[in-house]
This record gives sequence, structure tokens and C-alpha cells, in this order.
Amino acid sequence: MSLKLGIHCRALNAFREHEKSSSHSSSMICWHSLKTTKNQGDVVEQLRSASAAEISERRQYLHRILAVTSFLGKQGIPFRGHDEQESTSHNQGNFLECMKLLKTFDPFLKNYSPVPHTTYLSHFSQNEMITKMKEAKMYSVMADEARDGHTKQLAVCVRFVSCKGHVKECFLGLQKLERFDAQCITDTIEELLQYHTLSDLLCVAQSYDEASVMSGPVGGVQARFRQRHPEAVYVHCYAHELNLVLCHTCKAIPAASDFLGLLENVYTFFNTSLVNHTKFKELQKDLGLFASELVQLSNTRWACQVNSIKALLNNISAVLATLEATNTPIAKGILSKLSKPKTVYMLIMFSQLLGITEGLHCYLQGERLDMGKAVEYKMSVVDTLSKLRTEAAAEEIFEKAMDICGSYNIQIPQGARHKQKRLEGFVLESRCGATPDLTSSAEFRYEIFFPCLDRMLQELADRFSGAGQKIMEGIQARNPSSPTFLSEDALKPIAAHCHVTIKPEELVVAKNFMKRKMEKEDICDITTAFHLLDEDMFPTLKVIFRIALTIPVSSCSCERSFSALCRLHMWLRRTMGKERLNDLAILSIEKEYLDNVDPENVIDSYMWKETVT
Repeated sequence: MSLKLGIHCRALNAFREHEKSSSHSSSMICWHSLKTTKNQGDVVEQLRSASAAEISERRQYLHRILAVTSFLGKQGIPFRGHDEQESTSHNQGNFLECMKLLKTFDPFLKNYSPVPHTTYLSHFSQNEMITKMKEAKMYSVMADEARDGHTKQLAVCVRFVSCKGHVKECFLGLQKLERFDAQCITDTIEELLQYHTLSDLLCVAQSYDEASVMSGPVGGVQARFRQRHPEAVYVHCYAHELNLVLCHTCKAIPAASDFLGLLENVYTFFNTSLVNHTKFKELQKDLGLFASELVQLSNTRWACQVNSIKALLNNISAVLATLEATNTPIAKGILSKLSKPKTVYMLIMFSQLLGITEGLHCYLQGERLDMGKAVEYKMSVVDTLSKLRTEAAAEEIFEKAMDICGSYNIQIPQGARHKQKRLEGFVLESRCGATPDLTSSAEFRYEIFFPCLDRMLQELADRFSGAGQKIMEGIQARNPSSPTFLSEDALKPIAAHCHVTIKPEELVVAKNFMKRKMEKEDICDITTAFHLLDEDMFPTLKVIFRIALTIPVSSCSCERSFSALCRLHMWLRRTMGKERLNDLAILSIEKEYLDNVDPENVIDSYMWKETVT
């Protein structure tokens, strides 16, 4: 027994000595590693698992960053803060504050710690989250310039027809103009097109305003641009044309110019003084009028003229009562001018004339305009105004004006008209402020109504033809409601201009096809006809219709981008760089594209860049 115990103790001591040896330690490590491998996989698999978990966490983190970036970009809200240091700042800027707010409610963000120097919160990462798509083989370009502080910014947009047949107007970007001349503007447009790889595509049209630097037929932007893109016909913005109708009418008719000046004085009187405005609102309430404000005139927006006149007509009782209660020279002067039959007559007259054109103005502000339909609407406005040139229509306006005059005790001057003195030996270019008093319906008709109406009709007839007569006839030949619909003679000029050969057989089949379709359904515009044409059946006509839809009607998309510029580049954000301003403008203006951005694709691009780096 004692012998066995001794052997056992010696074996135990020997084992303990062996346990301390390096060979035993390495063997145990290998054994534990084998057990771990069987339970959790080998080292490579563990590294892969850890890497996959880290990648998954980063992707989730980027999803949240992309959501915050899209939200701030859509709303045009500043990203950065003045002081973004967490230890010293109580307001780190909208982007970081939004991330902190999400962290309060998001369990993932509470437990996630971004890798140092890879937080994706810099403005460089935000700027790279912008993608643009090209969907057409042809396009038209629109441009307009505006002042931004002490610099000039050029906004450039393109119009095209997508693969699905939808007309789109997209904002390309803002570019700072180093000089305000035709060559600099043309080069800037061309550089932006090249940056977006559009310069090799067919440009079928260009649209700007009527400033000489833009529209000059020899040295203007449109002439220089056509040297590089011969097919790009120039279209003067129709919305701008409509504004010019009123401007030139007022220049030609002094009474109209004085009337609009009076409207501006009325607005200024009631909105620059809080005392006058408060009196106006109180009297408006006392008289039982609907609470509303007077509207300021605008040199570039036709609708403002209509709204200003309607606002004054709806509130004329409160306006007159406020002026009478205000004992100041300015109030008495405005009251004396408003309390004239001529002023009341012009209120009614312009309310009717501009009301007829109001719908056309609203239509021309749209993005997916149809040139053929725009011309039809313009001709309908001209026809409506032409039918107003009757003694009966003038008499109706006179009676409405006299009813208002009677309600406010405004008397028509009686007796002989004031005879102006002759100044022998002098050449006068104006009436020296003297205007005759109108005393009868006929005098109002021949002195005010007919001259204003005739001038508007003349301006409407002379304008809206910037694309050229033959081009316009070709566009109308693709309009189903036009008598020249699918006329080969009318289509040839624009087809030849864009190097498209018309196939007579295809045209004959298309006429019969459209005739059968029109018997069953209403085909009212070029867009509807374009969708009905199959590209395999009518390849040539499909291209010609696409050209018609690509030609822009107005450059209002560029003007809308300046509204975004005012919101984005305010005085608090003047240190913003040019590239960042351009990227944020795209985020703000092209909101619909943000909804279609796949976050996974954006994140994949980040992962690829990190791998390359």
C-alpha cells in the first residue's frame, strides 16, 4: 500500500514538473485552440465574422447620415455650425444636432462609436451624396443670371424627354461669372455641359431672356452658342415675353403708366408705416371686409399686377376710409388721385384685361410645357381680347366704374374739357403733367380703353415667335388639334434643321393610325400623341416628336433656382465654398431625385472608395 502511494506521489510530482514545461504549455494552447475552432470556427472565419459585423454597423450608421443629409438638403437648411467642438459649443450646427437628436431615440446610435477619423460627418462626404442621371439623346439648355451679393451667378438647366416619355427640366448647377459678357456666359454654359458629359449630345434649343447680351443675333450668347451647336434654335422665354407686353403697353400709354405708379404708392403708404397698416386693418374689420393684404407690384411677374389690382378693388372702401382719416400731405395726395373716375375706370379695365391673360401666365410658369399648346393658348387670349374691342364691352366697363364711383361719391367733372395752352416755338416731348378730364363714356373708350387694348394686341402679335416661323409651323404640325397635323410640308423644315429624314410611307401610316385613335379617344396635345407612337413602328416621327417636346417654352426653371439661391446663400452663410453651394442647390432644387436615391448604392460607393484608399 505504501509502495503504491509512493509511486503515485512520484508520478504526480513528475506530471507537475512536466506541466511547467514549455512543451506542455504549447500543447495545451493547441488543444484549447482546437476546441475553440470546433465551437466557433477557425481564425479566418472569426476575422471574417468580426469584419462583417463591423461593416454592417458602418452601413447602418451611413443610412442615418444619408437620411439626415437628404432632409437638410431638401429643406435648404444649413449643415454646418459656427463652432462644432463638442466641448465648447452649445450649438454644433444642424447636421450634428440632428445626429445627436437621433441618438437620443435610436438604440443603435446610443451604443455605436464611430471609428476615429472615419465619422463621415465632414462636408466632403455630404457633397459626394449627389448623383445625376442622363436619360435622353437630345436636350435643350436654359440659362439666366442673377446677382448674388457682389457677384453674378449663372443658373443653367436642361430640358429633355426621359426614356419613359416624360418631359423633365433639371437643374445642372450654379456658376460664378467672372465677367458679364456674351463670351464668358457662353464659355460657362459650355463648361457645365462638358462637366456633365452633355456636350456630345444633340442640343436642339436654347432659351434665355431678351437682354442684348443673351439674345443678340450677332455677338449675343445665343449666336455664340449656335456656332458650337448649330441645331440649337433660340427661344425667347415666353413668360418673360408676357411680362414685356404689359411693360411696353405702359410705356406707350402714359395713363397706364401713371395708374401702375399710383398702385405702387398705395402699397408703399400702407406697408411701410405700422400706424397706417394698423388703421387699415381696423377699418377693414369695422367695414366687415375679409381680412387681406394689398399686393406689391413686380416688374417680372405678370400675376402680381393682377393680384395688386384685385386686392385694391376688394379693399377700396377701407383704403379710402384710411386715407381720409390720415391727415398727412401724402395721404391727401393719394386720396385725390384715387378719388378720380379715371382711376376707378382703369381699375375695372385692367382687372378684366389682365384677368384674361392670368391663366396663360400661370401655364407658362410650369415645367413640363408644350410649345404647341402654349401657342394655342396665346392665340386664344388674342382672340378673346380682340372680341373685347367693341363699344358694348367698353360701355360695360364704364357702367361698372360708375357704380363704384356712385358708392363712394366720386363725381365725374362736368362742363367743357380743359384746353391746354400752346407754347409757340417750343418742341414738347411730354404733356408737362397736364392731363385732360374725361367726362363721357366715349372719351373713356377712345382715350384709355381702345389704346391700351390695341397696344396689348399689337405686343402679343409681335412676340412669341422667337423660334422662327418655319420651326413654329413644324411644332404645330405635331399638335393633334392643329389643322396641319402631320403635314409633310410643315414638318420638313424642322426635320431638316435637326438632320432627320422624313419617310413619306411612315407618315401616311401614322396619319391613318392617329385618325383611328382619335375616333376612340381624345388626343389633345403633343405629349399624348408622342406616347401613342411606337418607336419601332414610327422611328422617324418618334424622333421629330421628341424634338418638339424638348424645345422649351420658358426659362422659369432657372428663375426658380434663384429662389433657392436666396435661401441657401444668405448673409449668415457667405463663407460657403462654390462647390458646396452648387451641391446644396442641387439637393434643394432636385428634391424628387433624392427620393429615388438607393442608400445601398451610395454606401457601396463609400466602401469602394475606402478600399481604394
